[in-house]
Amino acid sequence: MTPMPSDRAIWQLGLMQLLAWGLAFYLPGVYGPAMAAGLGWDARWVYGGFSLAMLTMGLISPFSGAVIERLGGCRTLQLGLVLDALGCLGLAASQSAPLFYLAWVTLGVGMRLSLYDAAFATLARLAGERSRAVMVRITLLGGLASAVFWPLGHWLLEALGWRLGLVVYAGIALAGLLLLLPLPNVRGCLPSAELPPTAGGGSPRLAGVLFATGMALIGFLSAGLSAHLPALLAERGVPVGVAALWGIGQVCARLAELASGQRLSARHLNLLLGLGLPLSFALALASEGHLGLTAGFVFLYGALNGLVAVLRASLPLELFDRALYARLTGKLLAPSFLLSAAAPWCYALARESWGDRGLLGLCLLVSLGVTLAALGLLGRWRPAPA
Repeated sequence: MTPMPSDRAIWQLGLMQLLAWGLAFYLPGVYGPAMAAGLGWDARWVYGGFSLAMLTMGLISPFSGAVIERLGGCRTLQLGLVLDALGCLGLAASQSAPLFYLAWVTLGVGMRLSLYDAAFATLARLAGERSRAVMVRITLLGGLASAVFWPLGHWLLEALGWRLGLVVYAGIALAGLLLLLPLPNVRGCLPSAELPPTAGGGSPRLAGVLFATGMALIGFLSAGLSAHLPALLAERGVPVGVAALWGIGQVCARLAELASGQRLSARHLNLLLGLGLPLSFALALASEGHLGLTAGFVFLYGALNGLVAVLRASLPLELFDRALYARLTGKLLAPSFLLSAAAPWCYALARESWGDRGLLGLCLLVSLGVTLAALGLLGRWRPAPA
């Protein structure tokens, strides 16, 4: 059996993920208003670039697994960082819409290749189900990206302006390549992209549909709330600073998962998520601006959302043959990225039509779909043998 990666390699991958998430995914939260003012555009067109990046991630996701298999995990991560750097430079140089949106498309491809999945595919090949604890450790650092890059980005914005700040971002992305140079590059060409038999003999296609559906609905909730949560809190008279409990909840949940020693299987952890999401939105509907209840909702939702990265990585290892991990996750996660791209617009329309309570009711309804998908996976498949 291939040995587990060393502690040093794990920290290198984790730090690289912190850089990749901070440089690309959290970029609009720092530079969006400044770009809108500098370009003289309506903010909707600037943030539309990020939606375009998410759409790009969804469109190329079915092919990302083949790229990981051909190039290897570390080379794929390096290619993603290079594209992240080019996207930042494109935004810094943009004076017109074509270059601006081309830069966001480049960032979309870069994010799809540089974020968790290539690292997790490498770990899945190295250690199979034993890699789950390592995946959690990597997500701990990735979860700190907003805490690091929001203040860093604002400091660069005030000191250098948004264009030079993005040039610095590009330099940081290229410097991140050094973290990956010493790591082994695991690759492998696979004979088929068909869904392999599940561990319990159930229908592999149904297992794939249930997994893809659950992740897509979760992605829709997360992308929509990340864009609208501060406004929701403000409308209810709750300090916007309460939104910070989202990130704190994420880190706390991942620490708890690490400390538990993975006593729950990924399927049971997925069920915990599926049952907890409706509870969190029921709490939000009952809060009616009450500070304590609202804070409880944000923290609970953040904690549940913190488990998603772990489940995206580990649940396929229980359902399918790990030899097809990279290709399967690329295909099955594509709907998640596509729904995430549409979520901010759908949430804005729902708030305008139904108000905040209507929007939270929509979230509750979507979360019940996650619950049904989790129950479906729980009932039909046993964990694969170690």
